[in-house]
Amino acid sequence: MVELEEIMQREESNDIEIIREYLGADADSLLNHKCEKIRKENLHLPGPDFVERIFESTDRPEQVLRNLKSIYDHGRLGKTGYVSILPVDQGIEHSAVASFTPNPMYFDPENIVKLAVLGGCNAVASTLGCLGTVSRKYAHRIPFIVKINHNELMTYPNGFDQIMFADVEQAWDLGAAAVGCTIYFGSPESTRQIQEVSQAFKYAHELGMATILWCYLRNSGFKVDGKDYHEAADLTGQANHLGATIEADIVKQKLPTTNGGYLALNKGSVKYGKTDNKAYTDLMTDHPIDLTRYQVMNCYMGRIGLINSGGPSGSNDVEQAVRTAVINKRAGGTGLISGRKAFQKPMEDGIRLLHAIQDVYLNKEITIA
Repeated sequence: MVELEEIMQREESNDIEIIREYLGADADSLLNHKCEKIRKENLHLPGPDFVERIFESTDRPEQVLRNLKSIYDHGRLGKTGYVSILPVDQGIEHSAVASFTPNPMYFDPENIVKLAVLGGCNAVASTLGCLGTVSRKYAHRIPFIVKINHNELMTYPNGFDQIMFADVEQAWDLGAAAVGCTIYFGSPESTRQIQEVSQAFKYAHELGMATILWCYLRNSGFKVDGKDYHEAADLTGQANHLGATIEADIVKQKLPTTNGGYLALNKGSVKYGKTDNKAYTDLMTDHPIDLTRYQVMNCYMGRIGLINSGGPSGSNDVEQAVRTAVINKRAGGTGLISGRKAFQKPMEDGIRLLHAIQDVYLNKEITIA
């Protein structure tokens, strides 16, 4: 544990060359790109005063602002306007055996919270059961985000529907600073999910908790001619806009990897949604930072913080995480929420990965594009 404490307390790396090495051949493109379509001057950007500057004029109660501040002011990124969050709800979303077999110590909820604490995170997001098990010991040491709905994989055959596993009062009772929910936008069940989550977020705000929404897409019809548009900038951007509409204080979204979802889905006789062809020429290019900026734009021009997800664990996790962090930061995003890349490996490696993400946001040479 002494070694882990030393890792936690190390100073941030200000060496841009280390980050350039992680980015490899894409370093110049990602670090020097300038967004010309949606300029940074039009955005509400992260900063130490973000909560006061953005939320003091809103309808959020004072207790919500206090809990938002507790998240933005905690951890290695505290008081920067950026956040690094550890999410571990995969025990339900992907099954415990699939998620924790790579590192069985995380079957114990305390190790999940320890990873977030030692990793210098702003908050830890997990299930009611996980956080409730250790709330008296840790809820005052790191902000808790209770994820109250989930997709479970025990029903046969498997379905894909976010259903409520907990209620807002249970999150409040264990000392949570925020509640989190997922909506599968585009799914047949999304209309019900939007209504359920809207009501939950309303009650969470009344009790003084912040709200975070996983704005994911889910529909087999989003795969057209062998191409997957679940991570298209235009579709995920609209999902973000719907999330902001039901008063999510922070929106979680996957990093865009393509574009033109509306155009692909509207081929032939099928009619889906509405778009404007000028959006693809006047508001976006195919550069990943421009695509992510379009996501930020749909979060009320940055008034609602955009955090991108870290994705599944693989063989080059640190490189992928740093790349995602650079794109998110330069696009005007608020941070990263990375789970499997951190907890599906030894704790000391997970801590180093979280610190590598945070170092991107702490590095003053990486600026808004």
